[in-house]
Amino acid sequence: MAAGAPTDKFHGVWWIFLMLGVGTLLPWNFFMTATTYFVSRLKVWSNETAAGEEPHGVLEARFSNVMTLCAMLPLLIFTCLNSFLHSRVPQRVRVAGSLLVIMVVFLLTALLVKVPMDPPKFFLVTMVNIVIINSFGAVLQGSLFGMAAILPASYTTPIMSGQGLAGTFAAFAMICAIASGRDVEEVAFGYFITACLVISLSICSYFMLPKLEFFQFHEQQQERRQEKGEEQVNLASEADAGSGKEAASMVKIFQKIWVLALSVCFTFTVTIGTFPAVAADTKSSLGQGSSWDLYFVPVACFLLFNLCDWGGRSLTAFCTWPGEDSRLLPVLMVARVAFVPLFMLCNVQPRLHLPVYFQHDAFFAAFMVAFAATNGYLASLCMCFGPKRVLPHEAETAGAIMAFFLSLGLALGAAMSFLFRVLV
Repeated sequence: MAAGAPTDKFHGVWWIFLMLGVGTLLPWNFFMTATTYFVSRLKVWSNETAAGEEPHGVLEARFSNVMTLCAMLPLLIFTCLNSFLHSRVPQRVRVAGSLLVIMVVFLLTALLVKVPMDPPKFFLVTMVNIVIINSFGAVLQGSLFGMAAILPASYTTPIMSGQGLAGTFAAFAMICAIASGRDVEEVAFGYFITACLVISLSICSYFMLPKLEFFQFHEQQQERRQEKGEEQVNLASEADAGSGKEAASMVKIFQKIWVLALSVCFTFTVTIGTFPAVAADTKSSLGQGSSWDLYFVPVACFLLFNLCDWGGRSLTAFCTWPGEDSRLLPVLMVARVAFVPLFMLCNVQPRLHLPVYFQHDAFFAAFMVAFAATNGYLASLCMCFGPKRVLPHEAETAGAIMAFFLSLGLALGAAMSFLFRVLV
């Protein structure tokens, strides 16, 4: 911590970053848990299909794949844009503006629950909403990691923890919806209104942030560093024939953090490639008809993953082993690829190629605990370490680069998920 820095009274800044972390992923998690609602709207079709229009079965079958594509591509593109443009667009415009746009889109999505609409038009509107939410969500996420980079390393943890909490909250909502037995549209309306309320809290939290002395101090310190950035780069690169006269480039910053950036990218490639595409198709060994079969995927897959992922992300507030320079960290990242065949050999149905080797539900649950906890812990470590490997005035840019590689991992994982599922 910088000399003379005030304390974070009542951990106010920490809790605000946690709330903002929830706000980044809760909207998307609620969209995923409401898939049943979206698919049900695509089944509403007139008896006669007009010439040139697709029958509802095609739209229904393509929904998940197109949804993933419309989510991950904007996420990757806009995270990349944020990496280059974050210094040109004010932080408050990026963060508050993104939250406001996401809230408006969710409010419109909630209102559309009550509006009759033909499936093709509903399909198109839904995909446009997904594109908008993930585009602005990418700017929000990249901006938050950039903000956290100017604070002590531990302040990346609440963002990562908040994102894990968002998934846990959505998983609980899914289970409660099943238990309630209510109409799917009524449940979806509740999902979207809840998301609006959470985003409203995130907006209020963000506007409180600049008023806190702890954040003010570090923000002012960062402004001073940026003003003196040219001098600092000169001192750091005297042996480079005067190249320090120019601001540190994105490439030079990447050269300092490339191991951590590629590690977090690989981690999420493995995770999203396996979850939920493969893991969510696993069936209980107790067979159909049992009450556990109805709750198996929501509990053993979604809830267990999100709880353990959240726990792993939060653990970095107390433990940061292995260290940022340790060769063991990237080795552990690569070792997680073993989870791909392990889940494939569970009772995933339907399957065409591989045998079922781990039939019992206990195997699946054990794999899921280790899979989720290592994802949360190792990814959070990388996101904490990355901005601390560069000069102080480069930290915000480093945070944005790390956010880009996180999003790249999500996009690559989404693409790999199709291959992994086909191989089962």
